[in-house]
Amino acid sequence: MSILPFPVRGAVALAALAVLGGCASFSPDGGFGEVAQLTQARTGQAPRWQRTPADEAAAQTRVTELLQQPLSAEAAVELALLHNRGLQARFAELGMAEAERVQAGRLANPTLRYGRMSGGGVTEIDGAVLFNLLGLLTLPLASELGQQHFEQAKLQAASDAVAVATQARRAFFTAVAAQALVTYAQQVKSAAEASRELATRMQQAGNFNKLAQMRQQAFDADATAQLLRAQHRAVVEREQLVRALGLSGDELGKLQLPERLPDLPDLPGQPAALAQAEQAAMDRRLDVLQARRSAEATARQFGLTQRTGFVNLLDPNLALARHSQTGEATRRGFELELTLPLFDFGAGGSPAAVQAEAQYRQALHHAAEVAVNARSEVRESSSAYLTAHALARHYRDEVLPLQQRIADENQLRYNGMLLSVFELLADAREQITSVTGYTEALRDFWLADADLQQALAGPLPQPGQ
Repeated sequence: MSILPFPVRGAVALAALAVLGGCASFSPDGGFGEVAQLTQARTGQAPRWQRTPADEAAAQTRVTELLQQPLSAEAAVELALLHNRGLQARFAELGMAEAERVQAGRLANPTLRYGRMSGGGVTEIDGAVLFNLLGLLTLPLASELGQQHFEQAKLQAASDAVAVATQARRAFFTAVAAQALVTYAQQVKSAAEASRELATRMQQAGNFNKLAQMRQQAFDADATAQLLRAQHRAVVEREQLVRALGLSGDELGKLQLPERLPDLPDLPGQPAALAQAEQAAMDRRLDVLQARRSAEATARQFGLTQRTGFVNLLDPNLALARHSQTGEATRRGFELELTLPLFDFGAGGSPAAVQAEAQYRQALHHAAEVAVNARSEVRESSSAYLTAHALARHYRDEVLPLQQRIADENQLRYNGMLLSVFELLADAREQITSVTGYTEALRDFWLADADLQQALAGPLPQPGQ
């Protein structure tokens, strides 16, 4: 016996279910447009998601352009957002989250049940198409939850991009400072080496005692050790920058760093702006936004569990069925399958409801913790920022000018034969040491600036903003 089609009403029902189940679709850009906007508002640069060979080629062209000149902090950030492979891998999670969102907005595939029995000249055929009734009833809310999870994924992708940008900015400043410190260490080494050679010759000529000669030799040995440490530190910091930027192969030889750090900026109005920095962080920080969204999503999930807790236990399935038998008219109708809750009657005492309530409270406490920690991080970063600026300004305005005046005075005394060449060389070493201290203080300021921007999720707000 041939299988007859379902009646018109059944076909209409199937069509309606298909429409309901197929309404969710993928967005044109996979949600990345919002990720790029969130990142650019917090770093000044927009990332690119390389999903096609054309995207990769365009990104590589821009990378080549950036490497044709000495890098700046902003160029380092742009390069990292373009070329960091780990970031591109994390962007792929955005595509997975959107696929889950689309799936949440569609009904589960129906199940086809078919049976055929024959014997004694009689053939019986049973057929049914089963649909998950609970999935149909909760489809709007499940779709909304899927959308919220997708929004969280976009916030996470932007947060990952901001973290990579901060890492690149910090690595840039430390690499430039380490390279400059090698230059200063080489100058100290040259001065110490000159003192040692002169002391050795004078000691051989009988014009210098052995103890004084060994002291100059010790200075030279210490300068050699400091130079070796500085050279290794420069390699370490440069490689950390390379990893942050995702460089490899021929790109390594093209990486150029400026000779020195950017100058120390003035801070007009910025100490006053720090007073409103906490609220700015609450409005802009992605981890705070994520915690809020997570609490909202968990609250909705908790509501879904409460509303459908009993129905979940019943686990209903709706089936459109037909039955035919040789010599008899075909019978059509529907079946509803239920699992009886003999051992778990749902309501507030069900494991699912208790678990959902615990997750909801956990999300609330986590959101509060993130907010408290964010405010604390802003206060700590603000203090570090102002302190580092004050220290660098002290070196620039007090220590270095004083060392220069001392050097000028010693040069006059040396010209008048009131100062030995060894004292003059020792003074030169002290002056280079002060320049080294200023470089380290300037580096610490720019690192504190990067940390403050990360804590605020953007630049420091100006007064009145």
